[in-house]
Formats: sequence, C-alpha cells, structure tokens
Amino acid sequence: MQRRFRQVDVFTTVPYRGNPVAVVLDAEGLSAEEMLGFARWTNLSETTFVLPPQTPGADYRVRIFTPGLELPFAGHPTLGTCHAWLSSGGVPARSGVVVQECGLGLVPVRPTADGPAFAAPRLLRSGPVEEEVVERVARSLGIARADILDAEWADNGPGWVAVLLSSAEEVLALRPGIVDLDVGVVGPYPPGSPEAFEVRAFFPKDGATAEDPVTGSLNASLAQWLLRTGRAEAPYVASQGTVLGRAGRAHVSRDPDGTIWVAGGTVTCVTGHVEL
Repeated sequence: MQRRFRQVDVFTTVPYRGNPVAVVLDAEGLSAEEMLGFARWTNLSETTFVLPPQTPGADYRVRIFTPGLELPFAGHPTLGTCHAWLSSGGVPARSGVVVQECGLGLVPVRPTADGPAFAAPRLLRSGPVEEEVVERVARSLGIARADILDAEWADNGPGWVAVLLSSAEEVLALRPGIVDLDVGVVGPYPPGSPEAFEVRAFFPKDGATAEDPVTGSLNASLAQWLLRTGRAEAPYVASQGTVLGRAGRAHVSRDPDGTIWVAGGTVTCVTGHVEL
C-alpha cells in the first residue's frame, strides 16, 4: 500500500547541510523485518516509522532503524519525525509539546527559537571508562592516550563512549582508523567563538569506520557530562559535520529544574509516498 513519506534534514536551517532522516508515516501493519528492509534500502543512518501510540500521554509511537538494527532512541530522528508528523497534519494532545513514544520511553519535544527540542533522556550507562577501553579508543582514533583529557560512558540508547580533547582544532584534525565502539569526540572552541564545541561521532559499519554528520543522542549525552562537570555552561551551541561538508548546529539549553534540551533546525527535503 502507499504510505506517506518525508525526508527531513535535521540540525540545519539550510537543506542538505544537516543530517537526513527518512520518515514513513502511517506505518501500522508493517513488520519489523519490513521496516528493517526499507531502512536498509534508504541506506541513511536512520529511518523511522510512525505508529499509533501504545502509552497514555503519547501523541505517536516511533520505531527507529539503522540499516542493520533497531534503536531504542536517537536524537536527529526524534526531531525529524516530530517535524514530519506535525507537517503532515499531526495535532498534539497538549499545546506547546509533542510527546513521542519510543523504545526508551516517552520523550517530550517542544518548539524553540532554534527549532524543535527534545528533552535529553536519562543515561542507561554513565561513569568513567575502563582504562583498557580508553587506550583502545586512542589507538583507533590515531592519537596518543595522553591526548584524551577525560572519557565517560554516555549511553542513552546508542552506547556512546564520550572522549574529551583539549580543543576543537584537535577534534577536526582526527583521521581515525577502525573503531569497534560508538565513539563521540568533543573539544572546546576558544572563549567568545560562535560555537562552544566541535563534536564528531564515529561508529563501526561493515568492517569500516563511519562518521555521523550530526548526532542528537550524542549531543544530549555530552551535554549531561559537560554541564555536570562544569566544562560547559548552558545555553551553548555545538557544531558537527564540519569535516563532512555539513553545517550542523545543536543548541543545548537547561531548565531551572535541570532538564536538558537539545534543539536544531528541521527542513523537509522530500515529500511523497512509498509502496510498503
């Protein structure tokens, strides 16, 4: 049958400069195997499928697939799916917030001046990274162990290992070898720069290393780490995708109650129908 389809560029206000997500609306009736097969065909980092909610208080349910597996949560698919749902006629139950149901639970999304923002979900794993893992990450990034100032687990669905370098310049200079973990790298820009940090995200794919253009889940978990340790002050902006020719911007803010929000621009690039 024909199902409504959107392809949305996320963390950008300029089409084709962010991170695209494919969104299949009206996905009810599709099996997990069919969803995975379509995600493999799109060959994007993530493809999402919108379904009726199963949890009270949710506006819709979403399933998120990479070309190889299903994720309980991912950031740029959350923003892109919300954009596609609203632009195709979705009406939230409560004014000013959309509540998304996903494998990780309920995730609120609210409008901001910098685009839709999702509330950073709780970390499934945090804390210091084992020294053997830090040394392994350093080797895979092609840097010395001493170049890593700190490292923490930053797992909020995707199992990120977060690595801090001394500068954005060092982050941009990375030319990694083969990674066998999902590795997020962050380094600060000089004070007074338009962006506070440069972020890069590496993950294994088909025996090689892939780099994600702009990563909402990583920026959400990094924000929790950087703000908790006093290395960042909210609000701040992180840039990502520079090396890939993208211009991703993640806008991080924090409410008085401590809730961290990650916002970014969203732009529809493709509208139509798919046969599924």
